[in-house]
Amino acid sequence: MYYYVMKSNDIRRNLATEQYLMNEIEFDEPLLLFYIEGPCIIVGRNQNTLEEINKKYVDEHGIIVTRRLSGGGAVYQDLGNLCFSFVVDSDSEEFGDFKSFVQPIVDALHDMGATTAEVSGRNDILVDGKKFSGNAMYTKNGKTFSHGTLMLDVDLSVIPKALDVPEDKIKSKGIKSVRSRVTNLKPYLAAKYQNLTTPEFRDRLLKELFHVDDLAQIKDKEYQLTDKDQDGIDKIFDDYYNNWNWVYGNSPEFTVKKRQHFTNGTIDARLQVDDGKITNIKFYGDFFGPQDAGEVADKLKGVRYERQDIEDAFSGIDTDQYFTGIPKQDIVNMLLD
Repeated sequence: MYYYVMKSNDIRRNLATEQYLMNEIEFDEPLLLFYIEGPCIIVGRNQNTLEEINKKYVDEHGIIVTRRLSGGGAVYQDLGNLCFSFVVDSDSEEFGDFKSFVQPIVDALHDMGATTAEVSGRNDILVDGKKFSGNAMYTKNGKTFSHGTLMLDVDLSVIPKALDVPEDKIKSKGIKSVRSRVTNLKPYLAAKYQNLTTPEFRDRLLKELFHVDDLAQIKDKEYQLTDKDQDGIDKIFDDYYNNWNWVYGNSPEFTVKKRQHFTNGTIDARLQVDDGKITNIKFYGDFFGPQDAGEVADKLKGVRYERQDIEDAFSGIDTDQYFTGIPKQDIVNMLLD
């Protein structure tokens, strides 16, 4: 396994680096990335950004907002959070199998004293039943990355102020607030690790994952960015993560709104229906899928807003490629009921 520790504390540049290394560099072993950033919110690929954040609070507090390539829900991060990412060949892991990716992290945390840490649900890591890590996945051109958060010492008071979480999502998890469900990892570590800074925590994890006592022992496994790499990263930064259109996009008015929470994610569909036909449709939500849900939307444009017509349109679509783990008929029912 190779690794790269990002020097930037800007989430946009770090995501650009992750995307570049995945798409442009060939490794003969898996690649592990670690990155730390200042206050920011990262929304999932399929989410409506303005509906996930408290825009006024975010602007007043200088919180960076960007969108990632992977699905899942919006997350808040600050310098008390450590991000990790595993990049592998797509044929080496099944899409959506988060446990196989994060288990080495969980094992390392057990060695550091957090013995109750466990993978739970579709993409979370919990400690004593509370979430301290969310994970998401993206695949393209034979490569897959699975990236996640590790909340070591995040300012939890900011989360309910910065993230405007839909009420139905809170109810679906049987809790009263976002804050009651998340926790920092720091108190669950062994005493000798509880005063670690986030960079020190990162380095300790590296040693655990590589089974070494000194990082000098794995210097030959550390990737070094070239000037060419940096130019490629700068272009992705401008084209995606620092691009208003990518982050916020155009949000047209819709005449029909259908939203439902499923076991494997929430789908929020916005439709414009003119003269009985779907003229525009867009899917938002924290669902996962290796393919872009916009391809499903394209197949539905021009279809009559009638059950038989919509079922016929879906008959030729492998919905698991767009809404992994959500049955096709349930999606059809959601659009019509």
